[in-house]
Amino acid sequence: MDLFDSELRVVAAAEELARELGADENHTVAAAANAGPLVTIVAVGNQTRGVLAPCGRCRQVILDLHPDALVVVPDDTTGQPSIAPIPALLPRSYRHPDSAPARLLRFNARYLDAVADGTKTLTVRWSEGHRTGPALAYFENTAHGTLPVEVTSVMVKGLDELRCEDLDLTRPGGLERYIAGLRGHYPTMPADANVEIVRFRRTAADI
Repeated sequence: MDLFDSELRVVAAAEELARELGADENHTVAAAANAGPLVTIVAVGNQTRGVLAPCGRCRQVILDLHPDALVVVPDDTTGQPSIAPIPALLPRSYRHPDSAPARLLRFNARYLDAVADGTKTLTVRWSEGHRTGPALAYFENTAHGTLPVEVTSVMVKGLDELRCEDLDLTRPGGLERYIAGLRGHYPTMPADANVEIVRFRRTAADI
């Protein structure tokens, strides 16, 4: 996925920190991230090494504490910064049974009003691993705070098996447009992907 301006600023902050590390061989990588909840994180090497993929231990810690964080990593082909959800960097990973991290449900900024007034209650996700329970709705590339929501159900279904009734669509051509939008949001999503139909409700006042 392409990076938003807010995510590019995280990369720039980490690069600035990396330039200030000096010659200490024990400190060669800088990281930058927003505080609570963790939304996006990036590691940058010193001596202009650029964006680095986090090590396995770091990946597990991020997954344990912030399972919905996005991680900026170098693209395997171009080396340019790209972004991936932390579960994608640790497939078939261990999840501690007592772990109860705060969950994030990300939205494009255009959905802020619809989520806030309770008219939007469904979203479809790929490779994000959502579960039922409390979460925070986060609106990408905005200064708006999070909104508390409750994920009421998560149904996994093949992309090619989606039907209008699964998504509460009634307009002609709505399913085709919805799937096209999903492919635009997840350009690496395979044709045989399983997606999550996530239903949620707004729960309380702004936090």
